[in-house]
Amino acid sequence: MSGAPRPPFPRGCGLLQRAWEKAYRDHRRKVQDARPLVDTCAPPTFPHLHLRLKRLKLEQERLSAIERDNRLLLERVARVMRTRGQTGSRAGPTRRRNRN
Repeated sequence: MSGAPRPPFPRGCGLLQRAWEKAYRDHRRKVQDARPLVDTCAPPTFPHLHLRLKRLKLEQERLSAIERDNRLLLERVARVMRTRGQTGSRAGPTRRRNRN
């Protein structure tokens, strides 16, 4: 190999030099054959992060409280409509005395 750097082994050790040159040729071949690899897929999504069970539970409790309040309010309005808006006292309006 003309462009390859020389190994630090002495010339007399041909077996080691051939093994090193074979390993180096294999390495250079692998580097030349390497293809770029880019990961273009989306990151993994985990369903427990999107479901949010605690938030759903709190929303359900909030809606049930609103429904209960609406039902109570509707009952009060219906009671007022049935009794034609009468107050609990049957006595007529009383006048207050002016204290001078």
